[in-house]
Amino acid sequence: MKETLLTSLQHWGPPLLTIVVGILFGWAFRRFFHSRIKKLTDKTRWRGDDVVLAAVEKYILLWFFLGAVSLATGGIEIAAPYNRYISITLLALLIFSITMAISKVAVGFLEVWSERQGSRFPSTAIFVNLTRIIIISIGVLIILQTMNISITPILTALGVGGLAVSLALKDTLSDFFAGLHILLSQKVKIGDFVRLDSGEMGYITNITWRNTSMLERANNVITIPNTRLSSAIIKNFDAGDPSFSVKLSVGVAYDSDLEHVERVTQEVANAVVQDVDGAKKDFKPIVRFKEFGDSSINLVVYFRVLKYGDHHSLVHTFVKQLHDRYKQEGIEIPFPIRTVVHKNPAP
Repeated sequence: MKETLLTSLQHWGPPLLTIVVGILFGWAFRRFFHSRIKKLTDKTRWRGDDVVLAAVEKYILLWFFLGAVSLATGGIEIAAPYNRYISITLLALLIFSITMAISKVAVGFLEVWSERQGSRFPSTAIFVNLTRIIIISIGVLIILQTMNISITPILTALGVGGLAVSLALKDTLSDFFAGLHILLSQKVKIGDFVRLDSGEMGYITNITWRNTSMLERANNVITIPNTRLSSAIIKNFDAGDPSFSVKLSVGVAYDSDLEHVERVTQEVANAVVQDVDGAKKDFKPIVRFKEFGDSSINLVVYFRVLKYGDHHSLVHTFVKQLHDRYKQEGIEIPFPIRTVVHKNPAP
């Protein structure tokens, strides 16, 4: 019994010790060396090294473990089929883990690049998922090839089956390619405030495989199929110059001093632009008399705000301040007047 136990320890002891040492080395590397490398990458301005480090961090211990197991099994006499199966399994796990790390690096670089592009090319779920699927598919094919499984029949079957799948998923594929068209043509982008020809208004929050999400100002989420959005007539308030023009109409009495009215209105408009957040400070409000109305001389005041939605507070403030200032200056805002002539019919 003791001889059998001693023989087992002599046979399995060194491999098990190798595996334990490998795990300890992996833990030590992740604990000490990795933390120091992370401090160095945090000091650099380039975000790419942070992306790479974050992608490989969770696989460090696994790679040390696989390396230790590979070394340990090399010193063990195992029956012929099994040592091959173990080596193939270890290689497949290594390839798969490297594939997952590469997919994380690719997605991270895609997000970093899209941020550098600003609003011109945002990273959305459709591009992130497409990148991840392509890389993982390539990794799986490499694993199959490593296992001496011919991938030619698989590719042939996928090609033949792809036709049937495309017919069955015609609507899904239409939405998918419509989403790609929307992103590549930059018809709308993440963060744009848009109005559809059907009347809905809101901020574009995401573009996925099938749908585009739009957040209304009332905090409701509208889900739009990509094919419908691609063919819709869209008014994009943030395309090009996102500043928004605001026009306000005012009416004064016919006996008003128009020079006085223009000067007072301009002073109030200038003050409102400086006081209200969201107003375009480098744009001077424009005051123009427009027409002779039924009961007033009408004028319009033009403002510009940084983006759509900022005009609400500006209009609110301007109407209040202009009303008070007109009272102080004795400028009358007339009520609509209608003269009704009633004639009694002849007896």
